[in-house]
This record gives sequence, C-alpha cells and structure tokens, in this order.
Amino acid sequence: MKKKLYRSRYNRKIAGILGGLGEYTGIDPTILRVLYVLLLIFTGAFPGIFIYIILAFIIPYDDGVIDG
Repeated sequence: MKKKLYRSRYNRKIAGILGGLGEYTGIDPTILRVLYVLLLIFTGAFPGIFIYIILAFIIPYDDGVIDG
C-alpha cells in the first residue's frame, strides 16, 4: 500500500503540517517542530513561514478513507 502525505487532524499545533509529516516519516512530530523552529531562527523566518503556508494550502487533510 502506498503511503500518502496528509495534514494531521489530531497531532497539530497550527495547521497539522508537521504532525502529518511526522506520521508519514515515522519521526516524532516534536522533533520536527524543534528542527523547524531552528530553521526559522537561522534563516530569518521568512522562507520557513512562506513554505509552511504554501504546504497548508497544498497538503489535504486525511479524510479517514482507506484506499484499496
């Protein structure tokens, strides 16, 4: 079965992007959030926030339906 990237409805702080990415990759979303904040600090915030907003519009929420 092919995995799909979805925004998390349950493991979210803002839009569920990092929670969904954590579920997709198997990495703890808290680790991803810490890395994301560090990325924001070291890049001046703009690129990271811009990418996050774009992903919030592109990545759909999980509808709970199992493919197949």
